[in-house]
Amino acid sequence: MGLWACLAVISPFPFYYWLWTYPQTWVDLCGRGRDPCRVMAIFSHFIKLLQFISLLSVSTLSWPPPLYFWPLFIFGQFLNFRVYQLLGESGTYYGVRFGKNIPWVTEFPFGVIRDPQYVGSILSLLACLSWVPFLYIVLWVLGYVFIIQVESKEDPATRGKPLS
Repeated sequence: MGLWACLAVISPFPFYYWLWTYPQTWVDLCGRGRDPCRVMAIFSHFIKLLQFISLLSVSTLSWPPPLYFWPLFIFGQFLNFRVYQLLGESGTYYGVRFGKNIPWVTEFPFGVIRDPQYVGSILSLLACLSWVPFLYIVLWVLGYVFIIQVESKEDPATRGKPLS
């Protein structure tokens, strides 16, 4: 189960790399009449489900969690929800790369925390260290670090063009 769990944990990151690097291929694959952000969101939720199932398969759950769990998990999830609240589906799921005009956001946590959604996700993962073996948390965090690096380099010339 360990190898499959490792593969599931890192599975979204090649997908995100491909979408960020070659957005037009995703726009074309989605076709006319389909919002590439919406399709990405659905696919990403499916991959996230596989990640969680894989973590559950290698976890040892116990109650109550350690005290550090609550602040890390709650603040991490707050950041995730706040980012989604401010950016919406199109802003969260690479809308700018798919040729959408996404307004620049400056409200908290933007401008205070660099990459707040990934920071929130990493904090939430770290909160689970007492249940999930270290290897899986490290792999997932390294995936986020990788994708943060990929997304820090954006060439506007490579943005996709919406199909009309």
